[in-house]
Amino acid sequence: MTLSKMSLTKRFIGFFLALFMVSLVGCASSPGKEGTGEYVDDAVITTKVKAAIFNESNLKSSEINVETYKGVVQLSGFVSSATSAARATELARGVKGVVSVRNDLRLKQ
Repeated sequence: MTLSKMSLTKRFIGFFLALFMVSLVGCASSPGKEGTGEYVDDAVITTKVKAAIFNESNLKSSEINVETYKGVVQLSGFVSSATSAARATELARGVKGVVSVRNDLRLKQ
């Protein structure tokens, strides 16, 4: 091989190596975005909280919305009493993986 072909080959390899590295960096999760694993964990927590509320005979699960982001559960919707709101919060806190519960439940009038 001549010197110019060797130099061209090294540049070619270097270019594709740099391109490969840039594409790997693009695949990394950003700190401001939720990764797939976190999303799945939140979905599992949401499902478990909904199941706990559904199994509670005093609560109407169809009127309570549950959302989870990074382990923080948000309850919203309507309940018949303050006792029901407190019970829903208690059930949510009892689910493994829950970091905190934000209770935005409103009393029916």
